[in-house]
Amino acid sequence: MTSTDHIAIVTGASSGIGQAAALQLARRGERVILTYHGNGAGAERTVAEIAAAGGQAVALALDVSDAATFTAFAARVGDELRTRWGRDTFDHLVNNAGFAQSASYAETTEDAFDALQRVTLKGPYFLTQRLLPLIADGGAIVNVTSSSALPHGTSAGYSAYATMKGGVAVLTRYQAKELSPRGIRVNAIAPGPTRTRLGGDAFERFPEVIPPLVERTALGRLGEAEDVGRVIAALLGEDGGWVTGQHIEVSGGFDL
Repeated sequence: MTSTDHIAIVTGASSGIGQAAALQLARRGERVILTYHGNGAGAERTVAEIAAAGGQAVALALDVSDAATFTAFAARVGDELRTRWGRDTFDHLVNNAGFAQSASYAETTEDAFDALQRVTLKGPYFLTQRLLPLIADGGAIVNVTSSSALPHGTSAGYSAYATMKGGVAVLTRYQAKELSPRGIRVNAIAPGPTRTRLGGDAFERFPEVIPPLVERTALGRLGEAEDVGRVIAALLGEDGGWVTGQHIEVSGGFDL
């Protein structure tokens, strides 16, 4: 494990890409505040795995669909920073928490649209805003979008989800511009089909969908959470120090 004084917040880190990102950052020596909603056991497993490898982590509950709680969450983060690590700021933020939901455009309801919007667009927009006073100058942010938001990623049934993720991609550019005077870099990554718990463990419940996706992927397999977690960690670290305002696909060549 390398040594660093950096502290990262990773939302939605009880499983999947968020968990993989938290583990990768910890392996690089970062201390991690990870958030969860509804899967406290998974969050504690992530904390335990980091601790077993000699790292430091703490899990905090967060409902990214409820922006009214973000001020209190920021205060809790501030308390944790001071009491655990003697810091007033943290360095890296990964906006990963979210969920996927599919329906044809004709059948998408306002309620479903609004639920996606609260979690996947409004959530990272205002959570990052509330946390800005705690992010150290020279820090970095990675927003997790989706290959469904890319021009070649159009698949029927994901119009609402992809619309929100496309909004996050646009938000990333504006954050990169407006936060640059503080030296804060902001990038987005767009995972392709990746084995996670998204969609209610869809790949576990419907394994028949995997071969067609693999067939469409240049590198010939489904993505794993670790594939994406490594890219997130690299973008946040020194190797990504001259990269900002980018929307980077991490898909193994899906639909090349």
